[in-house]
Amino acid sequence: MARVANLWRHPIKSHGREALERVALTAGEAMPWDRHWAVTHGQSKFDHDDPQWVMCRNFMIGVVVPGLAGIWANLDEKTGRITLRHIALGEITFSPDDASDTARFLDWVAPLSADVSTKPTGLASVGRRGMTDSAYPSVSVMNLASHAAVSARLGGALEPERWRGNIWLDGLAPWEEMEWTGRELSIGGARLVVREPIRRCKHTMANPVTGKRDADTLEVLENTFGHQHFGMYCEVIAGGDIALQDEAKVL
Repeated sequence: MARVANLWRHPIKSHGREALERVALTAGEAMPWDRHWAVTHGQSKFDHDDPQWVMCRNFMIGVVVPGLAGIWANLDEKTGRITLRHIALGEITFSPDDASDTARFLDWVAPLSADVSTKPTGLASVGRRGMTDSAYPSVSVMNLASHAAVSARLGGALEPERWRGNIWLDGLAPWEEMEWTGRELSIGGARLVVREPIRRCKHTMANPVTGKRDADTLEVLENTFGHQHFGMYCEVIAGGDIALQDEAKVL
């Protein structure tokens, strides 16, 4: 029997992760507060006057700035304030919707992009839609057994946080999830339809503590398992609550 092992959200795209005990999903939406904000750069095509979803390349992301992988986050939903922590930067608490606080955040995170041409310029949001990597509001589902298979091939413990998943399931066979495209999942009180596997990038190579690239996850995926996929993009088709240890079924 598969069960929910972990729940994660990433309030600012590529800028930190936060563990949850439960979450309420809504049909047609991303996980609440997941990728709610994203950090723009000088070449971003995001229009603040007409905020719409745009592709991930319009934002500061870990494939360009590996050090971003080392950020951890805590969001206070009542105040809208976020606390971020990084081993090289220390800690900052700010409000992403306050312009002066955004400036403080940009100064705080800037050292991570010191060696790349792309620099952070501001924060973008499309509200509850979420700035997901997919062109539709998605929730990502991960399999702990598949993670263990990759970790074993690398010869040591690999942090699951590298994959930036929302819902982690335990009790499955390795790579079982790759057969789910088009099928529905019942997880806790919610139902999701599995849309497609997630093709991975170099962000997964970076250590979630140090922000340094120290594991060739892409090489292992490609040369051992014959693909560069990990996890599945899903859409919520019936809202409901999901909590740790809730049962998950493939319908």
